[in-house]
Amino acid sequence: MMRPVVLLVALGLSALRAGAQAPSFAPVIREAERAVVHVAATARRSEGQPRTLEDLFRGPELRRGMGSGFVISSDGEIVTNAHVVEGATDVEVRLADDRVVRARIVGVDPMTDIALLRIDPPGPLSTLPLGDSDAVAVGDWVIAIGNPFGLDRTATAGIVSAKGRFIGAGPYDDFIQTDAAINPGNSGGPLLDQRGRVVGVNSAIVSPAGGNVGIGFAIPANLVQWVITRLHADGKVIRGWLGVAVQPVTPELARAFDLEQPRGALVADVTGGAPAARAGMRRGDVIVRFGDEAVDESRELPSMVAATRPGTRVPVIVLRDGDEVELEVRVGEMPSSEAAAGPEERRR
Repeated sequence: MMRPVVLLVALGLSALRAGAQAPSFAPVIREAERAVVHVAATARRSEGQPRTLEDLFRGPELRRGMGSGFVISSDGEIVTNAHVVEGATDVEVRLADDRVVRARIVGVDPMTDIALLRIDPPGPLSTLPLGDSDAVAVGDWVIAIGNPFGLDRTATAGIVSAKGRFIGAGPYDDFIQTDAAINPGNSGGPLLDQRGRVVGVNSAIVSPAGGNVGIGFAIPANLVQWVITRLHADGKVIRGWLGVAVQPVTPELARAFDLEQPRGALVADVTGGAPAARAGMRRGDVIVRFGDEAVDESRELPSMVAATRPGTRVPVIVLRDGDEVELEVRVGEMPSSEAAAGPEERRR
């Protein structure tokens, strides 16, 4: 039996005073909730791990993670967050009609916090389409559906309050910020536009006390689509790699490099033998163009490089001693050691 959806809609007081009428999201939610699932992941004790007194009563299970997800294909593919199923040995999915089925992990990409699951459909499945997150604008209404605190298929609404947010989660931060209430358990659930298309995957919140304070973050749908495509093709996400450590160009550095304004990515270090080194890139170079794209900020470069297939030759323009120098870089494949490193250790 379907559980009721809890709908929480926050309207500005000024809009209420002006007599503005709130939009109804009921038709979108009725359709979308059929494709939203509850994800339960269990990580079991591995041999050699210490046992506690509590383990004697709990058995071999170490932890049980809870989150949300949504069906994207009729043959049983489900998107959720990587951190929901991280280290899991067993994953169960509860569908909208309360059927519980076992899921297998097709692929996980911790660097973007996306995981792809697959189930054997016990019957027809409703799906949610991925929309164009680039088309979403600040101020647009959005709807989040998930299972916060175990409250199945809870829907909340708000607006997109910012785009392109960098929150220090990794080198590919490009979050959609929303004031739609997101709480523990919403992770992996969809952020929808008013037409019921997924524009983001709810992933993180700012929460000093552990609950919603009106600042939540979703992974853009276009990035999600990119990750899923690569998981399908390779079973993992293969990323391009230059082998450089970069840092922002501050106003002080811009003056030192005779730039009219801060732009580009300052090369702080170059890995010996890496693609950048072989192309002649040096410490102190400022990368201002990668292929056909201008590099306005240093944090833009990792995504540009990652999206480039290894083996591709790319013209790169750097500023060196006041002059523009064009280099040709043959992009390499990001080593597994780089993918496993923390953001502060990782090279582009």
